[in-house]
Amino acid sequence: MAVPRSRILDLMKVQCRIFSTIFNPANERLGNKVLRQRLRGPALAAYYPRRVATFKDLKALYPDAEMYDTEEEDRLEHIQIAKSRGKGAPKKKRTAAGEMRSCIVMVESTRKGKKR
Repeated sequence: MAVPRSRILDLMKVQCRIFSTIFNPANERLGNKVLRQRLRGPALAAYYPRRVATFKDLKALYPDAEMYDTEEEDRLEHIQIAKSRGKGAPKKKRTAAGEMRSCIVMVESTRKGKKR
């Protein structure tokens, strides 16, 4: 003796209402498992220490004050020494868009000279 499908669906609806689950008779992938999980944002935010004021922040707040940042000076000195040995960062490449503009200008200037 087979039970009609409508009766089974009614039973599933009541079951879902009682146990606070999603009624999904077509078994579609809805992502409810992921949505039910606890949020991870607060746990991740609590893991990392709060950001304290940096030297840059102080310098921005008091631009007229005379301040000396030893770490920044050491960094700049290190870069200067590396450049003097030829080990510095390479120069930035000209963008392809800038080169294309110069090519277009050259082509347009040659076209203007020709008569059709």
